[in-house]
Amino acid sequence: MDVDEALRSVGEFGPYQRRSVSVLVLTQVYMACQSMLIVLIGSTSSSSSSSVSDQDEGSQQDSIVTEWLLVHQQSYKVSLAGSLFFVGLLLGNVVFGPLSDRVGRRPVYLTGLFLEVIFGYVTAFSPSYEVFAGSRLLVGLMNGGIGLVCFVLTQEYVGKSYWAMTGTLTSMTFAVGIALFGALGYFIRPWRSLALVSNSTGVLCFLLSVTLPESPRWLYSQGQTERAEEVLRFMAQRNGSVVSNLRLHRVGVAKAGNHSNQRAGILQLMVHPILRLRTIVLMYCCSLVYYGLTLGAGDSSGSRYVNVALYGLVELPAFPLCMFFINRPWAGRRKSMAAFLCLAGSACLCTIFIPENSSGSLALLGKLMVSAAFNIVYVYTSELYPTVIRNAGLGVCCMSCRVGGILAPFIPFMRSVSSSLPFIVFCLSGFSAGFLGLLLPETLHKPSVDTLDQLSPSLSRVLQTQPLLYEDDQSNLK
Repeated sequence: MDVDEALRSVGEFGPYQRRSVSVLVLTQVYMACQSMLIVLIGSTSSSSSSSVSDQDEGSQQDSIVTEWLLVHQQSYKVSLAGSLFFVGLLLGNVVFGPLSDRVGRRPVYLTGLFLEVIFGYVTAFSPSYEVFAGSRLLVGLMNGGIGLVCFVLTQEYVGKSYWAMTGTLTSMTFAVGIALFGALGYFIRPWRSLALVSNSTGVLCFLLSVTLPESPRWLYSQGQTERAEEVLRFMAQRNGSVVSNLRLHRVGVAKAGNHSNQRAGILQLMVHPILRLRTIVLMYCCSLVYYGLTLGAGDSSGSRYVNVALYGLVELPAFPLCMFFINRPWAGRRKSMAAFLCLAGSACLCTIFIPENSSGSLALLGKLMVSAAFNIVYVYTSELYPTVIRNAGLGVCCMSCRVGGILAPFIPFMRSVSSSLPFIVFCLSGFSAGFLGLLLPETLHKPSVDTLDQLSPSLSRVLQTQPLLYEDDQSNLK
C-alpha cells in the first residue's frame, strides 16, 4: 500500500492526528503576534489621527518611538524595522523550505521555533535600536521557516481528503492570533512587556512540539520506508486502530535513488517545465495585497488596537467560504482562488471612488476576500508540488508574498502622494493574479504526488533516456 492507503487504515484524522495538528495550529497564534508586533510597538500619538481616542492611547503608550526618539528624520527607522522582519520572512521561506525537504520536517521546525523564541527575547530586552532591528530580522527569518514547515506538517500528518480542512484551520488560527494580539496590546501598553508576554507563548508551543513525529509522507518520499511504517503504526496505536499488516510499497527506495529525485531541489522549480509554469504563476498570485491591507491597519483612522483586532476578525468569515467553494466540483481550487482575488481587487477599486473617511469598510471587505484567496493559495500550492519538493515550492511562492510585507510599512509614504495610490496597486495586483491563476490545473479529488516521476511519468522517461542516448553517441564516435 502507499501512504494514502496506509493513512486510511490508520485513520486519516484520528485522535492522535487531531492532537498533533492542534499543537501545530497553536503555533500560528505565536507567529501572528510576532508578525504584528511592530504595528503596535512602533505607534505613537504623533503618527495617529487627531482624534481624542488616539491621543489618549498615544499618551499612555510606551513605544520604540518614544524610547529611542524615532521622530522627524529618524522616523523611517520604524518602517525599516517592520520591513526587516519581512526580509527575514522572505529569506526564511527560501532557506528553510528546501532544507526541510532534505533534512526533514521535524528537526527544521523544532530548531527554527527554538531560535525564534530566543531572538524574540532579544527583541524584548534590546538595549538599542540597532539590536532591536537585527533581532526583528532574525525573528522574521525563523518565523518564515517554521511557518512553512508547520503548514506542511498539518497536511502530511493526515489523509489528503483533510488537507483543505487542516490548511484552512491553520490560516484561521493565524487570523485569530492577530485579533488576540490586538486585545493583548490594549491591556499591555509598555512595548517591552508586550514583546515579552507575546513571545512567551512560543515557549509553550516548543514544549508541546517536541513530542511530534516526523512526517510519514516525507520519510516515504525519501525511501525511508521502515521509519515511515513505524510512524504510521505509532499513529494507529494512539488512534486505537487495529492494523494487522501495514506494509508500504518498497517503491520509495527506488524512487529516492533515481536521478530526478536526487536533483530535487529549489532549482528544479525553474528547470522542470511543469513546475516552472506553476511556480511563476503561484509566485505572482501570492501578491502583496494580503500583507499590504493587514499591516496598513495601524495607519487607519480610529483606535489602532481595534483596527488590528478587526483586521484579524474580518478574516474569519473567509474560511467557511473557502471550505464551501474549494470542495465543490463546479468551483474547486483554481476557480475559487481566481474569483476571490478578483473580488479583492474589485473592493480595492471601489475605495478609489469614495471619500477617504468612508473607505474603511471596503478595505475590510477587500481584506476578507484576499484572506480567502490567500488561504486557498496555501492549500492549492501544497497540492501542486510533490512531497520531495513541496516545502521548497511553497517557500519560493510565499517569498513573493513577503514583498508585500516589506513594502507595507511604507504605505503612509504612498498615501502622501495620493490617498488612493495603495488601493490602485492592490487592485491591479488582485485582478492580474486572479486571471493568471486560471492557467493552473485543478487538484480537487486528484491523487497526491510524492516524487517528480509521479508528476510527469512520460516526461521523466524522456529526461532519463537523453543522457543514455548522448553516451551512446559519444561511444559510437570513438
